[in-house]
Amino acid sequence: MKDQTKRIVNAFFKNKLGIIGLIILIILYIFTLFAEFIAPYSYTTSNSSYTYAPPTKIRWFYEDKFVGPYIHPLKKERDAVTLQLKYVEDKSEIIPIKFFVKGDTYKFWGIIESDIHLFGIPKDSNAMLFLFGADKFGRDLFSRIIYGSRVSMTIGLVGTFISVLIGAILGAISGYYGGWIDVIIQRFTELLRSFPRIPLWLALAMILPPEWPSTMIYFGIVLVLSFIGWMGVARVVRGMVLSLREKEFILASQTMGASGFRIVIKHLIPNTMSYLIVVSTLSIPGMILGESSMSFLGLGVKEPMTSWGLLLGQAQSLSALSSYPWLLIPGIFIVIAVLSFNFVGESMRDAVDPYKVGERA
Repeated sequence: MKDQTKRIVNAFFKNKLGIIGLIILIILYIFTLFAEFIAPYSYTTSNSSYTYAPPTKIRWFYEDKFVGPYIHPLKKERDAVTLQLKYVEDKSEIIPIKFFVKGDTYKFWGIIESDIHLFGIPKDSNAMLFLFGADKFGRDLFSRIIYGSRVSMTIGLVGTFISVLIGAILGAISGYYGGWIDVIIQRFTELLRSFPRIPLWLALAMILPPEWPSTMIYFGIVLVLSFIGWMGVARVVRGMVLSLREKEFILASQTMGASGFRIVIKHLIPNTMSYLIVVSTLSIPGMILGESSMSFLGLGVKEPMTSWGLLLGQAQSLSALSSYPWLLIPGIFIVIAVLSFNFVGESMRDAVDPYKVGERA
């Protein structure tokens, strides 16, 4: 068993796309864990003087001398041709970018109070640092993307765990007991599979009361996504259990008087674990896209909580895209996260393939 596990791990790390996806996911989850520390501002910090401010240019040389990273403060001027207000740099002043700088006060994971951020500009400066630009309220888009990763990246994990757990249990029960239990579970599965997924997501999301706080909305979306995502897992696990229930170790457990529930939990589900791990990795992107779709349409998380889908909702109009293209950056993070999970899932599927494992042995 240990040799087989070692071969699977070695096979996974031989896949370059899998390694790249894993590294990117580790970085994204570091953002998720340390969002308060990494983000230069709180996700609620706004400044009406910087509405739709463009990304700040970071400079390293001043008068042909290397002085380290710094920015020029932005000021508004009216374009002489279009008469529109635009942001220009005030090059008469330089503001250094520092590491471990004091900024907005926060509670790390709601426990440790601090005001130290990984990087930023001095709190008393008359400027703001916008790596990815600002939104319509003058809020730092980079900080909101970092905080938004907590919803977008965790909802995939939690939602997939619940849906795979439901699918594994129902599929194992259906395959092991058979008879009328199998008929009821399979007909119910087929009924849910007959509905288009996204319209059903949206219909269920509209049931969530709008007056709920952001935390309750988050868990409500998790339940909605989980309720739709378990059917495929249940069908596959049922087929695997149908072949496993005639094996000697299952017959031995029945002879020794083990209950059906114990056999399902202790023997059948663990023997489908390799499939469940792979399908979980491949299902997470669908959960992320589901949450992003609902938040993009205004049926997901609400302000002041933020997610990548909610941030992308600001780029719905062509006028906003043409004038403020940086509002599309949250969509880039969605694409990167989805592709990374797909790379890791495909690599894991190839690594646990019994035929390929046998060839490598």
